[in-house]
Parts: sequence; C-alpha cells; structure tokens
Amino acid sequence: MTRIDRRTFIRKSLKTALAASAAGCLPALELLPLPACARETPPLAVRKGAEVPLLVRETVAALGGMDRFVRPGDIVVVKPNIGWDRTVELAANTHPEVVKTLVQLCLEAGAKFVRIFDRSCNDERRCYTRSGIRDAIEKIRSDRVSLEYMNSRFYKELEIRGGQTFDRWEFYLPAIEADRFINVPIAKHHSISRLTLGMKNLMGVIGGNRGRLHYNIAESLADIASVIHSDLTVIDATRILVANGPQGGRLQDVRSPETLIASPDIVAADAYAATLFDLKPQDIPSVVAAARRGLGVMNLSEVRMV
Repeated sequence: MTRIDRRTFIRKSLKTALAASAAGCLPALELLPLPACARETPPLAVRKGAEVPLLVRETVAALGGMDRFVRPGDIVVVKPNIGWDRTVELAANTHPEVVKTLVQLCLEAGAKFVRIFDRSCNDERRCYTRSGIRDAIEKIRSDRVSLEYMNSRFYKELEIRGGQTFDRWEFYLPAIEADRFINVPIAKHHSISRLTLGMKNLMGVIGGNRGRLHYNIAESLADIASVIHSDLTVIDATRILVANGPQGGRLQDVRSPETLIASPDIVAADAYAATLFDLKPQDIPSVVAAARRGLGVMNLSEVRMV
C-alpha cells in the first residue's frame, strides 16, 4: 500500500478539520491514521562498529543515504529517548553521538530545520544534560537545529480511528506536523512491555496520563503508531540495558553489542532488535499487535537486508 506523503496528509487533514470546526461540528482537531506503511519487502540495515559516528553514517548509507528520507527544505523531528537522569554508559537514553550524527546527516541532506525533543520521565533539564545529548547538539553549532523542551500548549487531542485501547488521545503537534519524523530509540529492557524499542519510544510525543496505556500496552503502542508515522527508525544498540529497565542504573545490566538497526519500517526494526536480547519478534506483544494491523512487517524472512 502506498504511503501518503506526510506534508500532503497534514495539509488535507487540517483543511478538513478547519472546515468542520467552522461548521460547529468538531470540538477538537481530528486526524485520520496514516495508512499501513509496510512494504512487501521493507529494507533493513544492521551494522556493527565501535566508532559511533561512522557506524551511523554506514547504517544510513546502506538504506540509500539520508537523502532518501529528508528533502531540501524539510522540517525534521529527530526523536531520541531522553527520558532518564542517567549518564551515557548506563544505557537508559539514546547515545548522544547517534543523535548528533543523525542531525548532521539531516542538515547535509538540506533540512530547513531540525528539532529534537522528548517528554522525559525525570526532570527534563537534568535528563537533557546528563544524557550527554545537550552537549552533543550544542557542538553542531547550527541555527537550523533546536533541542527543545516540550510545550504543554502544543498538545492536541486527536481521534485514533480504529483504536483498540483508546479512540482519542493527546499528541504533540510539532511531531505530527513535521515533514519528516526520525525515531531514534535505545534498545533496552522494560518491566511492562518487555522491551522498549521504536514503538515504545513514540510515547515520548504524547500527552495525558501515560500510565493508563500500560494496562494494555501492546495495543496502546499500536494505537499510537497508527497516528505517528516514523519515516525512519534508527535503533541504538551500541549498548543495551538487559535488566531493570527502563531506567536502569547498574553497569552490570548493560551489554555492548555495538550495533545500529535502521529501517523505514518500525515493526521490522523492532522485530530485529528483539533478537539482540535472544528473543523472537513474536515474543514482543507490541510487535505482534502492530504487524496484525498492517503497520509493518514482523517476519524477518520477509525483510530485505541491505
């Protein structure tokens, strides 16, 4: 099935919403979910290496380069995990060099502006600083890049058509309205969802009481992924948290596969990442739920390794 271009989809949705609002029949902006974005054989790049910037560039190059995902003039959101007041070696947040290099690649591809943000669990200022991401982004020294705290005024309740857990939820509009959305989670253990990967990372761009989603986490994550389309998912497995996630805090729970996984198919990326934990894709309920809805490919035999 062909994916609607993000810019075209947002424009049409906003026109529909404004027209309905003018007629007095729409209390809040409503967006249809994006159609299933799975390809018959989605590409998946997996690379290993100790030098993180080179590893990022090689992995993205295997997919055809950032030019395949970012066009000149695009406004891009790069969404890492910056949820925890933890240092780099504790593997609770996305590696700062992964984030920095992806932002640089977006700029090299001609992005008009790159925004980086996350709805953190601990104090956002401490998270942004101790994760190393603030320092990494500041070293880029570009007025086309912004590491931002999320603004409560920019959340909007949207309809989730076909939602299995909720039919409405608050989403962060800058993530919805960006021309390109690049999802950059760290691969790690999670006490409720078993693993936190690409789909779980999308919880960082929703509002409301996120704890409510944990009662049916697999279907909840599929609901979110049906609204937030990731143009590219890059899973940081340079070091992974194998226990006591998602916050961690003990070096003995960290392993270093020195691996990066990238795909335009979020389900395929999550499915492969599960294997780094000696699990199968079907062992991750969110992967199963999303594949069942046609949001991506779970069967790794149907993925084109590049």
